[in-house]
Amino acid sequence: MNIYQTARIFACFTQEEAAELLHISPRTLSAYETGEYIPPDDTVCSMVELYGVRHLAYMHLKNSTEVGRRYLPEINLTDLAKSVLKLQKEVGDLAYINSDMIEIACDGKVDEYESVRWSNITREVQEVAGAALAVTFSR
Repeated sequence: MNIYQTARIFACFTQEEAAELLHISPRTLSAYETGEYIPPDDTVCSMVELYGVRHLAYMHLKNSTEVGRRYLPEINLTDLAKSVLKLQKEVGDLAYINSDMIEIACDGKVDEYESVRWSNITREVQEVAGAALAVTFSR
């Protein structure tokens, strides 16, 4: 199942019911749910509102655009308690690299000898961002 089908089923709509409420044909909705076509953004916005699943908007951008695939952080959707614990763990990891981050950023540039450490820092920041998004999307 893809993200659109999963969201619809989670919201307890049949394909026919959802298609009618989204003002599209069941065939069109089926094409989105099988990956035959990528739904336009306005349709995804309607799905998010109808299904009550906010993370669908993020996953749509992450999976259906090159920018999303390259630059949006991964998120692991889980229950609220696990999401909060993961965020706290990631924030704690940032504390360990805080002095490196400050040292490198003080002069406003990343020197050649700092690039490996800076890559590690940006990876940690991406992990914090992903964990924070997971908290906001938790139910």
